[in-house]
Amino acid sequence: MKLSIASAELLAQLQSVSRVASTRSAVQALSGVQLAVTSAGVELRATDMEIALRVPLTAEVEREGTVVLPARLLLDVARSLPKNAERVTLELRAEQQDVEVVAGSAKFHLRTLRAEDFPPLPETGGDTVVDVPAHAFVETIEMVSKSASRDETRPILTGILVSASGSELRMVATDSYRLSVKETALEVPLDPGFEANVPARALDELRTVVGATGADVIRIGVRSNQVVFEVGGAVLSSRLIDGQFPNYRQLIPDGYEHQLRVSGEELGDVVKRISLMAQKNAPLRLSFEDGQLTVSAQTPDVGEASEPLPVPFAGEAFEIGFNPEFLRDGLDSVGSEDLILKLISPLRPGLIEGADESGFLYLIMPIRLNV
Repeated sequence: MKLSIASAELLAQLQSVSRVASTRSAVQALSGVQLAVTSAGVELRATDMEIALRVPLTAEVEREGTVVLPARLLLDVARSLPKNAERVTLELRAEQQDVEVVAGSAKFHLRTLRAEDFPPLPETGGDTVVDVPAHAFVETIEMVSKSASRDETRPILTGILVSASGSELRMVATDSYRLSVKETALEVPLDPGFEANVPARALDELRTVVGATGADVIRIGVRSNQVVFEVGGAVLSSRLIDGQFPNYRQLIPDGYEHQLRVSGEELGDVVKRISLMAQKNAPLRLSFEDGQLTVSAQTPDVGEASEPLPVPFAGEAFEIGFNPEFLRDGLDSVGSEDLILKLISPLRPGLIEGADESGFLYLIMPIRLNV
């Protein structure tokens, strides 16, 4: 194997694909990237057995071949190449079991990993294949992904339930403390549709790939246990999460005692300021009385803060507590100038919606307050 490639392209594609390489597997090859040089083209590939990514490279090929190199080391080498070296040459030296990397006056010899231990990656396509607009899909991921759980002991909640049919795309995520739902109208109806619980980590990676490729369309192939995304020449695949996703509709209250229209930017700024004093698991307190909301926080041995905000509240005064990070995430995700805050009581969940009828809602469980 021998090829020559632009240094900048090698670095850019390595930065994308190396994020997928495993950092914990006992199989050494999974910590590497596979460089496949064939008559069909040149690809960089990586996988941790859950997520896999293939990205194309534009290169001048002298000899075909396939090698696996340590992902982190190869990336560090690509970053450190001389700035005046516009191209880099990679050549397999079979007898030495290494790859020679030459750029300008710099030369590296990198030991290869066992190529036979690197697994074959999923092919494109699936039982159901649909094309969706990349911007709408990525925007929907951005609004819900923060609510997906990071707790691997509850794998069902580490995914995002993706449903697409007709003219509607819907994504749902919850960690049992908050719930995000985003419904996005599609200009071109999908036929057929699909529903799949996709790991949030895979969808976050897809956002990065779409940003790097600038693709307008994502082709999605769904199989019984796998999803494959084709994006501007790159192919990202992921296992689907087994099991029944929670019935999120049962979690949303049928009605609310209070519905307040407030400035999302103004409330968000107040919450960010006061949250500085909500440390060591201290809650953020929202105290409602006629015409006013007071946001406050207090942490022993740290300090306290409060700030009032005019709101159209009427009725019996009450105080409710929220996890400050979760509340900030909800306010940030709405992305609307005005939002609707819906409340029932101090022990019932609150709901945040965009006032622009964007199809986004954020349900957040309260924290029981000690008086």
